[in-house]
Amino acid sequence: MFTLTGARVVDADGSRDANVVVDESTGRIVSVGDDVDGETRDVSGLVVAPGLVDSHVHLMMDSRPDVASYRTEPVERACYRATASLRETLEAGVTTVRDLGSPGDLATSAKAAVADGDVPGPRVLAAGENVVMTGGHGHWFGREADGPDEVRKAAREQLKRGADVVKCMATGGVLTEGAVTGAPELTEDEIRALVDAASAKGVPTAAHAHGEEGIKNAARAGITSIEHGMFMDEEAAHLLAENGTYWVPTASAVLEIVEHGIDAGIPEEAVAKAEDAAERFEVAWEHALDAGVKIAMGTDAGTPFNEHGQNALREMELMVDYGLSPAEALDAATVTAADLLGLDDVGKVADGYVADLVVLADDPSDDASAWRTTEQVYRAGSQVV
Repeated sequence: MFTLTGARVVDADGSRDANVVVDESTGRIVSVGDDVDGETRDVSGLVVAPGLVDSHVHLMMDSRPDVASYRTEPVERACYRATASLRETLEAGVTTVRDLGSPGDLATSAKAAVADGDVPGPRVLAAGENVVMTGGHGHWFGREADGPDEVRKAAREQLKRGADVVKCMATGGVLTEGAVTGAPELTEDEIRALVDAASAKGVPTAAHAHGEEGIKNAARAGITSIEHGMFMDEEAAHLLAENGTYWVPTASAVLEIVEHGIDAGIPEEAVAKAEDAAERFEVAWEHALDAGVKIAMGTDAGTPFNEHGQNALREMELMVDYGLSPAEALDAATVTAADLLGLDDVGKVADGYVADLVVLADDPSDDASAWRTTEQVYRAGSQVV
């Protein structure tokens, strides 16, 4: 047992001065208030916040400029990269991640390795392999399937390997050569088959979707979260809000590509598509905010120059740049993201919650850049930084 004393606690419930008592044996918060128990750790003048929840990462990627080079590497090499990614992510104060696409059993194995204490890292929820049309976006590390029956089987395969979420590619994407970013790929009927298969097991779903039609197809089919959504129009935004569909914007991913460009080694086609998406993205935010869409933080970590361990720090600031207040960005990266992932004991500094805690120099509900001044990180009650 230990107590963080003299803390200013900040989470979705607001700001208050309190001690935080943690039971290391259970990894949970015992009390937030006046109590003191066990070893005392003075954090006077500092802020205690919940660990961040990143709803969209790719542990097998290492932010290299050209993703095509992954195709020639064995999956075993990707496993070593994932181990490094997990450590870097945790040390930055991200205590939960959702891997939305890795080859084979890489992500589900990473989940087990962290849970069993084999490697340090954030809690991992995994999608297994993305379900994608033949030759579609990300086909080289996904499960290709065509037609509702094949898509249903592909979804069931991911569930069999222990997927916590089933993800599909509803449209083309920036990083697949020849893919048209906004063009629909899987049909609404195919996406509905995926949702039906996952829902039968009580498992949520996610859809990579840039273009308006693909976003609407996925929302109408009952997808739990739309990833990216860069071309979202007013109709699509209202459809998401009406259906309770979450939006995971991943602003970092496209902007890193635009800012680094061809000179950094990113393929010319990918840069051109990213520039087009970035131009439309601001309008998508306007529609989403006007409609009241639920926003969960996600970064697409691992994509070009979108580094594990740095991505979430920038994403918090970008969400504010696009219209959220710092407090709303904090909610998006804690309780809202935890709710999307189906976690009801993560994302707050509260009695009974898992003790995923970050000690900061500044208040993240006032300034999103506070995440760049991490002093301490606790994962399930164990100090890792």
